[in-house]
Amino acid sequence: MGSNKTKLLNSCGLIIAILCLLQLNMSRAQKVTAMYVFGDSLVDVGNNNYLDTVFRANFLFNGIDFPGGKPTGRFSNGKNAADFIAENVGLSTPPPYLSNKNDLFLKGVSFASGGAGILNSTNDHPYNGTIYLSKQVGYFSEVQQRLIKNIGESATKKHLSNSLFTFVIGSNDLFNYFTSKSRFPTIKSPQEYIDLMLSTFSNHLMQIHGLGGRKYVIVGIGPIGCTPAQRLLNSSYNCNDEANHWAIIYNKSLQSMLLKLKSKLKQDFSYSYFNIYDFLVDLIQNPTKYGFLEVKSACCGIGKLYAEGPCIPLSKYCPNRSDHIFWDEVHPTEATAKILVNTLFNNTKKYVTSMNLTIM
Repeated sequence: MGSNKTKLLNSCGLIIAILCLLQLNMSRAQKVTAMYVFGDSLVDVGNNNYLDTVFRANFLFNGIDFPGGKPTGRFSNGKNAADFIAENVGLSTPPPYLSNKNDLFLKGVSFASGGAGILNSTNDHPYNGTIYLSKQVGYFSEVQQRLIKNIGESATKKHLSNSLFTFVIGSNDLFNYFTSKSRFPTIKSPQEYIDLMLSTFSNHLMQIHGLGGRKYVIVGIGPIGCTPAQRLLNSSYNCNDEANHWAIIYNKSLQSMLLKLKSKLKQDFSYSYFNIYDFLVDLIQNPTKYGFLEVKSACCGIGKLYAEGPCIPLSKYCPNRSDHIFWDEVHPTEATAKILVNTLFNNTKKYVTSMNLTIM
């Protein structure tokens, strides 16, 4: 009899725990009404499918592990960070803006575009069509005006104040600066270039705030010098230390810029900053701790480190994709994206500062 009573109590405890978990997920979903995504190929979910550009991923072997096994425009073997962030706040992945530019997007939308930068000049060459950040912000302004027209100013203000604004951008600006064909080193020093990136970014965040944005996730720049493409610049395939050095400088200045904005805007500006650089360095230096084996080579591509060309149908790809940090020459695998977002939402103090996403 006592044994049965214990089993019953344990069973009830399990049911209560499950109900609490469900309630927590529901409360998250209710607190975040929509998600608006700004960024580059790390969070592009298909906008570039609608552009005349070389930055496309709507062909195999991209998407090989995505539900249905078909390419979607994500630069990944499966889901990317935008998918996992949406899952964590109880929302479906926001659709690409260019898929239906006249929609209200009441659950959010993605403006992210492969190749995009903070600066309009990033990837502005012919056939490199992309939605640079200022245009992404312009598109959001159009969405905001459409919301006001359809649901009213007061409802729009409430809706946007409870929405999450995600920014993953900046890597392409630095990549462009450090390419052999770049004209920027003859015009601006690396520090001047970074200062321009940050002043431009700050202005865009202020614009979004003026349009109603209050909650932000802002991701720093990772160790771009450790991508397979950058490792090829070194005969021993080590990381490109110069590119990494300036990524660190940018990230430190970005955090200072965010603190200034917070001081200026007070409670109307809540953000989480993700120090993706330090986390990825730890991942690369201690891969087995996180379940990875390959840190240098891409999974899909051609030539040395599978990084002498993008992932295309003629490429070779690895069967053990969950073991690889990098999917192609510069983009992470689905497994890497998932662990990055889990670290963000676990509010790991070592890598995440400011707003606690777990209680949003």
